Amino acid sequence: MYIPTYEDMLEAHERIKPHIRQTPVRESDYLNQLTGAKLFFKCENFQEPGAFKVRGASNAVFGLDEEQAKLGVATHSSGNHASCLSYAAMKRGIPCNVVMPKTAPQAKKDTVARYGGKITECEPSTTSREETFAKVQAETGGDFVHPYNDPRVIAGQGTCARELVEQTGGLDMVVAPIGGGGMISGTCLTLATLAPETQVIAAEPEQADDAYRSFKAGHIIADDAPKTVADGLLVPLKDLTWHFVSNHVTEIYTASDAEIIDAMKLIWKHVRVVAEASSAVPLAIILKNKDAFADKRVGVILTGGNVDLDKLPWMAG
Repeated sequence: MYIPTYEDMLEAHERIKPHIRQTPVRESDYLNQLTGAKLFFKCENFQEPGAFKVRGASNAVFGLDEEQAKLGVATHSSGNHASCLSYAAMKRGIPCNVVMPKTAPQAKKDTVARYGGKITECEPSTTSREETFAKVQAETGGDFVHPYNDPRVIAGQGTCARELVEQTGGLDMVVAPIGGGGMISGTCLTLATLAPETQVIAAEPEQADDAYRSFKAGHIIADDAPKTVADGLLVPLKDLTWHFVSNHVTEIYTASDAEIIDAMKLIWKHVRVVAEASSAVPLAIILKNKDAFADKRVGVILTGGNVDLDKLPWMAG
């Protein structure tokens, strides 16, 4: 197992800069007052495909040699990695095949299709996802770009924390959502060298809390098909992301779906940006555990903004 390094992150940043946006950092006086902390929201929802995952996807796609690139790339994803990999592949002009759960939001499927990704649907479980993907990859020969358990992806995601530290002049903590752990791992990778005094806090839905339980148990615990409004956080940790979580994360907090929806509304209203439920989990856990964040400078990574506007979680029915 290759563990990506800080130098890998720096190389990734140079490789992907022409293909991503340096996203802005937003503040809200109201949310600072509400939480008792000074919050800096890193708006990865402003990336062209609407999510941070374009960083890792672009690093993988543009790092391929010409021979492998001809066969394209392939992955499985509940949405944002699929759309971001499709986007990066489109920019390089190579094929992209993605396996998505049939329950994935239509907005995310539409985004994949818009960027030229070819979708194969599977049942909404990790088992079905991986079995279906094995068939697709055998047929296409595309380079497997795992949504998070891939050194190239983790190095790419780590570029977000580098920008955040440089944009804010230093932080006491950085909080990011955790599902499979790609963003958290990239954050750990970067901060361990760039700002070792900065704590890394992971935020997880209560209804998909396998990372929290893994963290407390000291080994990976995987759920096969959890259900939560935070649809981007349904997958379990793997060996590579567990390495970073177990060695560098300070704490994992959880929030209920109701708390996540409330936080999502607050971000829309007071940060004035479109954030999906998964990216609202950090604010939800900050509001729930105010004492842990009081008087701290806290970076909050808004990981994505791909929502189905006809099916917002606070709408009846």
